[in-house]
Amino acid sequence: MFVVLLIAAAAAGWWGWQRYQAFADTPVDGLQPGAHLLVERGDSLPVVMRKLRELGVREGHEIEWRMLARELGAGGRLQVGEYALAEGMSPREILIAMRDGRVVRYAFTILPGRNMRELRAALARAEPLLHQSADLDDAALMETLGHPGQHPEGRFLPETYHYTRGDSDLDILRRAHSSMQRALDAAWSNRDPGTLLKSPDEMLIMASIVEKETGIAEERPQIAGVFERRLRIGMRLQTDPTVIYGLGATFDGNIRRRDLVTDTPYNTYTRDGLPPTPIAMPGVEALQAVARPADGDALYFVAVGDGSGRHVFSRTLAEHNAAVAQYLRRYRQARAAERAAMQEAPAVGTGPEAP
Repeated sequence: MFVVLLIAAAAAGWWGWQRYQAFADTPVDGLQPGAHLLVERGDSLPVVMRKLRELGVREGHEIEWRMLARELGAGGRLQVGEYALAEGMSPREILIAMRDGRVVRYAFTILPGRNMRELRAALARAEPLLHQSADLDDAALMETLGHPGQHPEGRFLPETYHYTRGDSDLDILRRAHSSMQRALDAAWSNRDPGTLLKSPDEMLIMASIVEKETGIAEERPQIAGVFERRLRIGMRLQTDPTVIYGLGATFDGNIRRRDLVTDTPYNTYTRDGLPPTPIAMPGVEALQAVARPADGDALYFVAVGDGSGRHVFSRTLAEHNAAVAQYLRRYRQARAAERAAMQEAPAVGTGPEAP
């Protein structure tokens, strides 16, 4: 009788173990594609199980879930966050993901050359980011970030920042501000000892102008060199992006001659030296270009006008005027070609009407 009972117990144990292993590694029933599980602070395993049932996971196997959580060391270590539950996941995979904190990560990118107004608008559209800065003006925002009195323009490094559900726009801005400060400190410590820039803030201002002037990486040191030489001889920077920034929300996308002669603190056609603040968010490459501008004798540059975004650099005003004339010819030819193409294209909706 004892042997029979022992064999029966062993068989039952073996059957139970096989059933448990099959449960642990078999895809859960009822899990819908694209389901997301949100584990909140204080959630216990039973609470998480209830949330799984609300997502469609069939009831039952509570004992197996508890045993598996204990085996994996996940019972008391479920990490807060949002989890993507893919179709076909097993209980083991789900518990390991929650134990190890494999939460869903979102991305927000600060684009080089964007200004503070554009950055705040992009943050306001970002989801599922919490929007805690919406009611703060720029001054209150900087005070909340721990930098009272600092102008926000140019202070946030363009790059991609990852975040999880529950993070806020203030979290992104704190990280971006710290990243910019580190990048600026590195560029300032590596600066050409002969630079005319007197402080990291001046370097940030100059880098923001260089960032707005070109998207061609190898041109940035050349443009930085042009501006450095202009400052050295007392020549005004005369750069359109600063004028546009000074126009603010009134700028309609087309800069006119009257804009160039209308004085604002940012009009480098009417004022000497650098503008009072940065005009955009410069990237690391722009900072490095300003720290080590290229040597040369060019004092002017203008777009080539072929759509490449590249520039022609000139030493004298006469050379520059010739390059400007060439740019205007290419520009007019391109516009004429566009108009001709539009005239030759068949009109939309001019065919016979349907009966």
